[in-house]
Amino acid sequence: MRIVRLSSLGLMGFLFVLLFFQGLGSQGKIKAGDDALGTRRYEDFQTPGFCGISCHSDFFQQWKQAMMSQAYTHHWDEIEYFKLAVPHAEKDPVVAGVKAGCNGCHAPLAFLASDVPPPPPSANSRANESVSCDLCHSITGFAGDVPFNYNWIVEPGKTKYGPRDGKNSPEHNLMKSEFLGTTEFCGTCHNEKSPYGVWVKSTQLEWKEGPYAREGVKCHDCHMTYAEGKTAAMGNIYRDARQHLFHGAHDPGKVRGTVELRIHPDIREAEPGEKVKFTIVLFNQKTGHKFPTGSVEDRIVWMHVEAVDSKGKAYHLPVDKKGFAGEEFTIAANTLAYQDMGIPLGDSSFPGVQRDGIPVGNRIFRMAYFDPQGRMTIQQWNTKSLGTDYRFGPRETKVETCTFTLPHDIAPGPLRVTAILNYQKLVKPVAEFLGVPEDESEIIKVNEHSTIITVLK
Repeated sequence: MRIVRLSSLGLMGFLFVLLFFQGLGSQGKIKAGDDALGTRRYEDFQTPGFCGISCHSDFFQQWKQAMMSQAYTHHWDEIEYFKLAVPHAEKDPVVAGVKAGCNGCHAPLAFLASDVPPPPPSANSRANESVSCDLCHSITGFAGDVPFNYNWIVEPGKTKYGPRDGKNSPEHNLMKSEFLGTTEFCGTCHNEKSPYGVWVKSTQLEWKEGPYAREGVKCHDCHMTYAEGKTAAMGNIYRDARQHLFHGAHDPGKVRGTVELRIHPDIREAEPGEKVKFTIVLFNQKTGHKFPTGSVEDRIVWMHVEAVDSKGKAYHLPVDKKGFAGEEFTIAANTLAYQDMGIPLGDSSFPGVQRDGIPVGNRIFRMAYFDPQGRMTIQQWNTKSLGTDYRFGPRETKVETCTFTLPHDIAPGPLRVTAILNYQKLVKPVAEFLGVPEDESEIIKVNEHSTIITVLK
């Protein structure tokens, strides 16, 4: 065998060439997540209006009413980003990345174009396109093993990706993508880790651990339902055209009925001074992930139980304690929280605001988020640890009780006791403090049920 020996000069030249081409290869790799910042231009993507003006008008109108089109312009997202996230990022190097990173899912075109921070929504820049048609239909996969923190891979251009092969149009080529039909596609934004490595959003991971994943029921089956129709004005009619509704946590119609509940007493007749125990059985029969999910630090789901006697006098029934670790965060209290909002607001002595804003003693189905100082936080990017997860899992049943000692002056006759499950997208004291419009903290009734006992003379 002949051995070729390189001179020291020849070896150096060889290594230089090798490293040069390796460098070209690494530069040619499509970047994802934080590495994708500044790798594209706005002009690389068509506007949603262009997609919807003639060909995909129906889907465009659906998208326009969905949160996908408002991910950047929605009032709470705007306030949270500009009033809290950006100033916090500028003061704390640990969370500095959220100044750009929030846009990876809320204004991805701005993120890709390194337009950080983007102009406010009032400027009507292309950041306002939020999660646009062309962005989603240019995504080809994700980087790494787990989809999270906008680690999607996007390849804008003439080719658009969808659920089926079809005819190419004058505007674009069409290529079938299996990835767009997977939950991992959704997980690239609906799973999120804080800068401290804590899962602050895990909707797709919750689904993956639940019964619906084992049965093959995907995100799309509930949030992009099938219907017969055209996917393009000049196209064919399909029996399984995915509707672009994206209805979820901001849709009262989606939230209502999520959890069924029934209340019953341990006895049907009681005298004043006697104790009656009411049992409430709550069953999550609707969601394939936990309820609430997503921005769990914002959401609040709670049960209120009230008794009304024959003369119309009302009595609030607090929930019985169960004694599990962290339960104090799942029972409404008159206490302050969210003191870390003082960091972005420039107030080192900020006392916080009311934690719950609902009647004391009500059961709350939540998971508390805690900042580095161990205080409950509404700022997901500042989350260093999580509390007990007391949310509803898919098809999970929870049982609660309320023990009521009948007052001596209670009116005799029928006593109606009602259990109501309520939902708010944002804790009301936070909304009021930050000036968030009222619709973000409106109370949505998930469900209710009543039972009757007889109060004896």
